[in-house]
Amino acid sequence: MLRKDGQAGEDRRARLLGLLKESQQPLKAAGLAKLTGVSRQVIVQDIALLRARKEPIMATPGGYIYLAQPPLQGVRRVIMSRHVPADTEEELNTLVDFGVTVLDVGVEHSVYGRIFRPLGLRTRKDVRDFLKRVSETDASLLSSLTNGVHLHSVEGPDEETLDQACAELARRGFLLRGS
Repeated sequence: MLRKDGQAGEDRRARLLGLLKESQQPLKAAGLAKLTGVSRQVIVQDIALLRARKEPIMATPGGYIYLAQPPLQGVRRVIMSRHVPADTEEELNTLVDFGVTVLDVGVEHSVYGRIFRPLGLRTRKDVRDFLKRVSETDASLLSSLTNGVHLHSVEGPDEETLDQACAELARRGFLLRGS
């Protein structure tokens, strides 16, 4: 038997799930907190519990989204890049201009091991919004931990598109060999 406050948490998580399923746009934790009358941290914990229950919720730079369909819509590949922070926008725009989604960014750190964070960048607007958030929060790019070397999981409609996008990254000097 659940205590009353436990039931309130279950009801809130059910409401969160409904809001995420109905939304066509990512929903930020702060906005969900206002809607449900709890703190942002409670929302983050609720999302973690929902994800532990295998709900397909993805955190993106723009907020949480519910993946109603299986996430794989095309062909995926992991690429390795290296560039200075000033070239981040060019690298990401090159990929999205080919219709490639940048699913995440990661590094292989000598002390901390593998560190990956979701991105979910599909358009130039997504790229602008991501870089704006980095700038506004004075955050460092993950690649700053590894002298600019980083990985991206990318998804394109087919192998040919991914090959073309990678060829353009190589032409611009971003793609490291073996990608």
